Amino acid sequence: MPDHADRRTRDALKITLYNNKMSPCAQKVRIVLAEKALAYEIQDIDLPGKENLQPWYLKLNPAGVVPTLVDGDHVLRESSLICEYLDEAYAGAVSLRPDAPHLRAEIRLWMKHVDNSLHPSCGALQWPLAMRPRLLAMDRNEALALIDRIVEIPRRERQKRLFDQGLDAPDVRNAVGVYCQTINRIERALQDRDWLVGEHLSLADIVVAPYFQTLLQYGWTDLYAATHPRVADWIERLQVRDSWKTAIKADFDAEARANLRRIGASAWPKIQTHRVDSSAC
Repeated sequence: MPDHADRRTRDALKITLYNNKMSPCAQKVRIVLAEKALAYEIQDIDLPGKENLQPWYLKLNPAGVVPTLVDGDHVLRESSLICEYLDEAYAGAVSLRPDAPHLRAEIRLWMKHVDNSLHPSCGALQWPLAMRPRLLAMDRNEALALIDRIVEIPRRERQKRLFDQGLDAPDVRNAVGVYCQTINRIERALQDRDWLVGEHLSLADIVVAPYFQTLLQYGWTDLYAATHPRVADWIERLQVRDSWKTAIKADFDAEARANLRRIGASAWPKIQTHRVDSSAC
């Protein structure tokens, strides 16, 4: 009789990921899938077009966020939980969590920081650049009506501020401060190790890393490149892994990367101003 891991491996082709290539939450799940060499189907969700608020998607994910992972009969939500689920359900030869309970607790601390602080901060930086332009092209009342459909109240109110104020919103200034705090925290964590938790790549690295893709794609690496050498080295080592190449880099061709750099360059003076004004940087 096959064991649990064998059964999950056999059923791996049933995995479907509801995804958006710009979403750090979706990116972390794609990295886990790549590290564990799991086959899956992908269905892209148009976030600027608010496809995530369509009734069919809200049935899958009542919060109206990506990603959602469907594994056979199981519907999984919340990216950090999806990552843990995949590592446990598809144990195989690659484990992304150390055995020691105290190290697993450290991983969960990083996950908590991401979910509570880094993720909303990344949203505050990306949303004015990736989502706002399409809404500004609409009738204002229509755009606000779309935002009003967002289920989570804090996210809804944040998007209203970002819609009205763009990069001048206080959320953006606070987000730059959170990024600076995170960069400092990673630099300290890497003083005596190569990875955030334990001796090998773990879910801690995977859940944090996509939020640095935001800095890479917009050309904002001055936030850490010259001042935090361990962080810079950590990011470089992540980028050369096959999982990064297939889960993130492959989604952005040369034209897309150049366009994101142009957008980032135009926004950098505002980001730099917030950096100077932040006591965390």
